[in-house]
Amino acid sequence: MAHTSHDQDMVLELEDGYVCAGQSFGAQKSIAGELVFQTGMVGYPESITDPSYRGQILVVTFPLVGNYGVPSREEMDPLLKDLPAYFEAKEIHIAGLVVATYAGENFSHHLATSSLGTWLKEQGVPAITGVDTRALTKRIRDEGSMLGRLLQRTKPSPSPIGLTNGLVLSKATTNGTPGDDWRHDFEQVEWSDPNKKNLVAEAVSIKEPKIYSPDPSNALKHPSGRPVRVVCVDVGLKFNQLKCLVRRGVEVQVVPWNYDFPKLAGKDYDGLFISNGPGDPALMEETVKHIKIAMDEARTPIFGICLGHQLLARAAGAQTVKMKFGNRGHNIPCTNMISGRCYITSQNHGFAVDSKTLPNNWEESFINANDGSNEGIRHLHRPFFSVQFHPEHTPGPRDTEFLFDVFINTIKKAIDSPETLQQPVQFPGGTLEENKRLNPRVHVKKVLVLGSGGLSIGQAGEFDYSGSQAIKALKEEGIYTILINPNIATIQTSKGLADKVYFLPVNADFVRKVIQKERPDGIYVTFGGQTALQVGIQLKDEFDGLGVKVLGTPIDTIITTEDRELFARSMESIGEKCAKSASASSVDEAMRVVKDIGFPVIVRAAYALGGLGSGFAEDEEQLLDLCKIAFAASPQVLIERSMKGWKEIEYEVVRDCRDNCITVCNMENFDPLGIHTGDSIVIAPSQTLSDEDYNMLRTTAVNVIRHLGVVGECNIQYALNPFSREYCIIEVNARLSRSSALASKATGYPLAFVAAKLGLGIPLNEISNSVTKVTCACFEPSLDYVVIKIPRWDLKKFLRVSTLLGSSMKSVGEVMAIGRTFEEALQKAIRSIDPNNLGFNETAALMKIDQELQTPSDQRLFAIANAMKNGYTVEKIWQMTNIDKWFLSRLKGLSDFEKLMSTYTTASITKPLIKRAKQLGFSDRQLAKFWGSNELAVRRTRVDAGIHPVVKQIDTVAAECEAVTNYLYLTYNGTEHDISFNDHGVMVLGSGVYRIGSSVEFDWCSVRAIRTLREQGYKTVMVNYNPETVSTDYDEADRLYFENISLETVLDIYGIENSSGVIISMGGQTPNNIALPLHRLNVKILGTSPEMIDTAENRYKFSRMLDRISVDQPAWKELTSIEEARDFCNKVSYPVLVRPSYVLSGAAMNTVYSEDDLANYLNQAADVSKDHPVVITKYIENAKEIEMDAVALNGTMVGHFISEHVENAGVHSGDATLILPPQDLDPETVRRIEDATRKIGNALNVTGPYNIQFIAKDNDIKVIECNVRASRSFPFVSKVMGVDLIEMATKAMAGLPVDPYPPANVPAEYVGVKVPQFSFSRLSGADPVLGVEMASTGEVACFGKDKYEAYMKGLIATGFRMPKKNVLLSIGSFKDKLEMLPSIQSLHKMGYNLFATAGTADFIREHNIPVKFLEVLPAGDQDEQKPEYSLAKHLSNNMIDLYINLPSSNRFRRPANYMSRGYQTRRMAVDYQTPLVTNVKNAKLLIEALVRHYDLEINKVDFQEFVPAPGSPTEQQFPDRKKSLTLHQLLANSPFKGKNIVSVQQFSRADLHLIFTIAQEMRLGAQREGCLDVLKGKVLCTMFCEPSTRTSASFDAAMKRLGGEVVVVTETVSSTQKGESIADTIRTLGCYGDAIVLRHPAAESIDIAAKFSDVPVINAGNGSREHPTQALLDIFTIREELGTVNGLTITFVGDLKYGRTVHSLCELLKHYEVTVQLVSPETLAMPASVREALKSRGQLSVVCNELTPEIVANSDVLYCTRVQKERFPDLAHYERVKDAFVVDNSVMKHAKANMVVMHPLPRNAEIHEEVDYDQRAAYFRQMRYGLYTRMALLALVMAN
Repeated sequence: MAHTSHDQDMVLELEDGYVCAGQSFGAQKSIAGELVFQTGMVGYPESITDPSYRGQILVVTFPLVGNYGVPSREEMDPLLKDLPAYFEAKEIHIAGLVVATYAGENFSHHLATSSLGTWLKEQGVPAITGVDTRALTKRIRDEGSMLGRLLQRTKPSPSPIGLTNGLVLSKATTNGTPGDDWRHDFEQVEWSDPNKKNLVAEAVSIKEPKIYSPDPSNALKHPSGRPVRVVCVDVGLKFNQLKCLVRRGVEVQVVPWNYDFPKLAGKDYDGLFISNGPGDPALMEETVKHIKIAMDEARTPIFGICLGHQLLARAAGAQTVKMKFGNRGHNIPCTNMISGRCYITSQNHGFAVDSKTLPNNWEESFINANDGSNEGIRHLHRPFFSVQFHPEHTPGPRDTEFLFDVFINTIKKAIDSPETLQQPVQFPGGTLEENKRLNPRVHVKKVLVLGSGGLSIGQAGEFDYSGSQAIKALKEEGIYTILINPNIATIQTSKGLADKVYFLPVNADFVRKVIQKERPDGIYVTFGGQTALQVGIQLKDEFDGLGVKVLGTPIDTIITTEDRELFARSMESIGEKCAKSASASSVDEAMRVVKDIGFPVIVRAAYALGGLGSGFAEDEEQLLDLCKIAFAASPQVLIERSMKGWKEIEYEVVRDCRDNCITVCNMENFDPLGIHTGDSIVIAPSQTLSDEDYNMLRTTAVNVIRHLGVVGECNIQYALNPFSREYCIIEVNARLSRSSALASKATGYPLAFVAAKLGLGIPLNEISNSVTKVTCACFEPSLDYVVIKIPRWDLKKFLRVSTLLGSSMKSVGEVMAIGRTFEEALQKAIRSIDPNNLGFNETAALMKIDQELQTPSDQRLFAIANAMKNGYTVEKIWQMTNIDKWFLSRLKGLSDFEKLMSTYTTASITKPLIKRAKQLGFSDRQLAKFWGSNELAVRRTRVDAGIHPVVKQIDTVAAECEAVTNYLYLTYNGTEHDISFNDHGVMVLGSGVYRIGSSVEFDWCSVRAIRTLREQGYKTVMVNYNPETVSTDYDEADRLYFENISLETVLDIYGIENSSGVIISMGGQTPNNIALPLHRLNVKILGTSPEMIDTAENRYKFSRMLDRISVDQPAWKELTSIEEARDFCNKVSYPVLVRPSYVLSGAAMNTVYSEDDLANYLNQAADVSKDHPVVITKYIENAKEIEMDAVALNGTMVGHFISEHVENAGVHSGDATLILPPQDLDPETVRRIEDATRKIGNALNVTGPYNIQFIAKDNDIKVIECNVRASRSFPFVSKVMGVDLIEMATKAMAGLPVDPYPPANVPAEYVGVKVPQFSFSRLSGADPVLGVEMASTGEVACFGKDKYEAYMKGLIATGFRMPKKNVLLSIGSFKDKLEMLPSIQSLHKMGYNLFATAGTADFIREHNIPVKFLEVLPAGDQDEQKPEYSLAKHLSNNMIDLYINLPSSNRFRRPANYMSRGYQTRRMAVDYQTPLVTNVKNAKLLIEALVRHYDLEINKVDFQEFVPAPGSPTEQQFPDRKKSLTLHQLLANSPFKGKNIVSVQQFSRADLHLIFTIAQEMRLGAQREGCLDVLKGKVLCTMFCEPSTRTSASFDAAMKRLGGEVVVVTETVSSTQKGESIADTIRTLGCYGDAIVLRHPAAESIDIAAKFSDVPVINAGNGSREHPTQALLDIFTIREELGTVNGLTITFVGDLKYGRTVHSLCELLKHYEVTVQLVSPETLAMPASVREALKSRGQLSVVCNELTPEIVANSDVLYCTRVQKERFPDLAHYERVKDAFVVDNSVMKHAKANMVVMHPLPRNAEIHEEVDYDQRAAYFRQMRYGLYTRMALLALVMAN
């Protein structure tokens, strides 16, 4: 944390009246000057010493400044002895510095000797931090450069209620004080305009001439023997200009600005150089006069830079003008008018040459590619030239340093041949005409794009994004586009992108066939990851013959970058170094070459994706192991020197065919080298590189890419030694990579889009920047924010997987977060990874800190948090991890801030501290944890304090130009929004991070939803944080928020945007999880009500609902002890599915086959107790699993598709092979499934998508689960059937017209099969068997005439190789052996050689099939085994083409340490890349497909051309068989018809069930229609002789909602005032109404009323005795909130003596198995009778006089009542106990996460108001439940 004291001790005032406050970190003084901004992201030491900034207050747009400190001021340049080595002048020239966030004393760089602040103080320069620099930049951009002043505070700052951090002081008022008041507290200085002064003469020019000599070894000599000399006119000379000249061998004489140099010309010097400098060139007439004389005499070449350029132009007779805000930055593109080449330049100037005033014999040599202003001139007949930009860079890119060579070469030529002085200077790079001729546009009409296939680890959604971008670019150019990609789940393969999509494997055979059929004239192989590259390499020599041109990077370049040996040689040829390495083609060779390299080494397989088959070896033994695995994956391995601990840096580089080259984004890995970059935390842009480091690597990148000849985009990775400038190139990816997707999202620069255009031969400077629309694409984005990527691992889904991170990638997805400080972005990113993460804070993870820091795993970041919490220093952690200290010190700041926060509460926290916490990225939930409060209370505190996030845009140019796109993020480090909000768009929540179980298919759903809404004219807002997706592409939605999908963020965006509704059903489970809280906070959720979603997701509620509508489900129960579990299993019979709620090790769900296994499993793997129940479900063997995807509108089904699973139930549906249309389903089964789906849709009142998984056996169907959202299979069924279910669902949710059951036009012989894509080879140690936990990372789908052909293509598409001759079988159970027998016979008939393990071999031999026996693993030593019998040898030597291993299922998955033989051989098959099948149904399907010998030629089913097909008939409805009762039928059989409701004693358990079932129906009815006509024409009389708000109003509302009328009698106006008895009053009311509701203070009142009334009487409370309807609604509340009442612990708190609600509730609880805790003052204890009743039922566990943390921790329901003053015998006692039972956040801190707080209301102070914002507070929702319960009761009593 840079500043612990956040006092506002400095303000920045602009001449237009804008004022902002911040903290000073420079000299304590006030100054005035001209305010300018600079967009460079590195190089602050060089910039602030640049004399051109003299008199200016510099705003740095990049928000983090000071990270790498300042190098030594004492160290001198080795060549120019008396000049400083690292700076551009001997002093700081800026007047003042303005930054957003200053790094403080925690800087990090090997050259740094002090902080920036220390140096500013030394030099007397003031600086301010904590300012919204983006807001300032926009002001300067819109109004032009203006005067400003930095004023320091003179009076002490007020206590922290006044200004809070970064607040703008406006003219009007700030926090209620008049805006002008602030002046009294700050020093005042006069305005100062540097442009009116001759700054050159006053401040920057040298006073006496001085000579600098070159190194004698390269000094140039004049023929006369004297040194070649250049006179340099110093008008503000940057030292690097001097270095650039002297280094090139000339002697330089530096002379003052007004020195009369012409008199020396030709005699004493050979070239004239005019330097850069500050101020207005018009004030320097004397210098101009001298230059004019020199030009007239024309004795030497002349070269001017910056101010020198302007002076040369004025001397030639041209004019200069002041620019609006100048050009200051390192990314400004300048086009050379002669060659057409575009260069990226460093600039710093506020004046420009007016090119219109150039005289005739001059021409423009460079112009600014963005604004067209002049950037260079040259004389047509003389060697005079100048440029506006800085070819000497420092800071900035070095691309134009060659101009110094042009100048020196011209001098040399002029000395040798005087006629040179009659010619213009010559620039390298040819002429524009030549360049156009050499690199013409590529004219293609039809282009084939190769996709990447199924998502796998190392090759995931980023290729969906980059391929989609490429297709968009081709469409924009009007090219017909064909795509081959079997990945059916992606947007890429949908309508609206490619013109034609082939769902075929991306391999050489199929691509060749498609080319032959389609005859395209161009192909792209760089947008489909490694898969597409391999095809390109394999077909390289065939493309010409097929008439196809490879677009973009040539294949030879790709081969060079892929083959490590070729690459190393290529790099050597241009003098760049790679790590020392050698390749080997055998193990022996590997052992030999390592001797020369030296350990430690890294071993990699050549041609492998994402570091597959690679690892580190410290010694020969480890090397041997690694080589064995690597050779299985590849014919060649590469061994190279390991540089673990070096920094890893990446650059994304773009080059066009005319050799324009830019770097778009550089990134720094948080983790040092040694962890695959896909598994590293990555920060963009780099934070700890100086300008020298940054541009050294940038220049190398540009040289390397030019040398390789890449056209399009690629990335280059470096290792950089943190203690020197030593670096090596690790690799170049000559294709779009994961980093490219990240870089596109991080910068807003659409790399893939641009790369596709470059492949067509379009030069970079002719493509426009799609974000600003005014600048060109040939520029390097400048960021004014920080981006952090964190990978997401899902290792717990796999059995026995190694969690260590190394050189082979394991993550399945990644998140990206954007902030204006590192801390803000990091904490956002941590929360994005997993909604359970609060941010960077201590975590109860299972790990040893030291071990975790030294050998990183997926828990590394949390280990650092734990280490810091345990007192580890930054130094110690750095020694153990080699993570740069700059990052660690930021984390330490967070850790310290957490400690500070923990000392506050919501009451004591101050506004500046909340603000600071939010600026550091702490979420409301995190703060709630620190302050012992809850998220919504913290939110309320924050909002009341006026602390809101602001919305900032990503515009690629750090606010220098206006953006037209709305690519947005939220930050607290700012004072104003970048945009206005009047769209009221519909928000669509995306899927968040890709992980196992939630991947690209949900991105498809989100994008389809957005596109549907936009087509219908809706404005849309996308919220997502995944950089690999199409949904986070800024042109998909009207607004894109790259933000977390959490309650806090969604509420913030919903509020800011004033959104018209939110769609949550498209993003998988992530948005569903926050549905109910959003709904409860009045966010308008479109589609199915979140309360219904909860009914489907809560096991108990869903189960009850299924019973109610007569739909079957497998038997299940939640159990809290092993005994109960055993009993239940015996009752339903084994096997069963066990799902513990708390898992110690191994996977979470398991199938258990016997009682022993059950005990074993529950004892070893899980903790079963009251707190951690286990759910056991009957597992139905040999049943079919069937998937139903449907869409409903108001509960009526309007579209659905049924697909069948190949595997039997028991394999997770995400890992199953799906067939559509179904091939083997009985029509009766289908009918029953449709019927059940219809009922469920109706019961849940679904509007939108839903998915149900059914299990079917002998036509008996049962529901496994129901997701009320889009599911994983939606894209598959939509594309196979040609009906977009998401489009229908979106229209239904938005209230647009929907056509039910649009015709699916499917040909006769047409089947689609979806095949899962696994990544086991990436996950060392993981067991590749399928089970109830999902393990696949992606999916593909192919089509065929039948399921066999489609399945075969699908398998090939996942990378599966069809067997040639040898098949190995190992089959566990006898049942599987029998089932497989016909298939084994088929294999034999087809001529395959069969091998088998012991038991299987015997079985096969018995059936007279020849088979060779292989021994699994010998008991003893490996050597004893004969190789011809060794299974291991056969696998490792790749002798087996297919391994069918069917594990027996008689045991549950063993604990992780047990290694079965089957597991070892399966793992070997994966490691040695042998195709493996582990499921009997898959094996049979595969063999059946092999029997049929398909030719796999392309036919009409393989592609989709996006042309709509006309209609076909809709399906007819079937009559329902098993009918569920309607509401009227339920009421007709009412047991309460005409009965009095007097006491809770009346109700049986069945009665309660009926009342609650009807209450559910009432809720549904009220939500659909608002009012039901069940009691139309009936009248209810209510009589309340005691005050009542809730009960009276709720009976009133209930009756009216049922269509009836109410007569209200209150005591004040009734005849009881005149002494009428209860009996008479009741008899009277009975004459008017059909029922009476009575509340009376006398206990006996209700009995009297019941006795005398002719109509039913309902008791609404009789004194302190009973309140039956309240007890009913309480039970209903518990049931709805928690799913069930059974098994809960219910705690009653407060007045239990007179609390009638409590007495009634305790009575009703006799019907349930509950535990009751009683807490009350001793005088208000529960009456003995009630207590005894509880005791006799065994329900009473605790009676206590205080509410202890233990009692709270055990409670599922905390039921509070009022402690009423009037009930106490003496007041002193009341005073003593009244606060003992206040439930506030300090009490709730101990409570479970899912419990509820209830209160019959009204309340006094028993529940603190802060608890109202806690999601667990159910007491206001209780009222709503009360309405439905009372509606049910009235209907049951009064219905006809």
